[in-house]
Amino acid sequence: MKRLEEVTLPGELRYSVDHEWVQTEGDRVRVGITDYAQDQLGDVVYVELPSVGAHIAQGAVFATVESVKSVSECFMPLSGEIIEINAALGDDPVLLNQSPYGDGWMIVVKPDDPAAVSGLLTAEGYLARLKGGA
Repeated sequence: MKRLEEVTLPGELRYSVDHEWVQTEGDRVRVGITDYAQDQLGDVVYVELPSVGAHIAQGAVFATVESVKSVSECFMPLSGEIIEINAALGDDPVLLNQSPYGDGWMIVVKPDDPAAVSGLLTAEGYLARLKGGA
């Protein structure tokens, strides 16, 4: 496992306390799991994503990730409608490990309240939370 100093946290993203990241793209947001989360999971072997068109409330489960170590749920960082899923994860779930902020993204959401992104953690805030005992 990586030491916290080795975890990648792009500064332009926002982060949830549940280890998801959010990238704003106009009126939509791209969501995935953080480098820290994928490192804690170990080798990912299966990803279950929601259906396009589903509306998921903030804090609700939006995906399940199965690794060689465990099965974990991913929690919606903000309420909204799923407008795209990363179908490549079905064939190649290890993308979550290899590229959590790139090819390993999970969903694209049209948020109910785009301003809610500003309520998520900055990279510095997320790192401070990890150091405090995530």
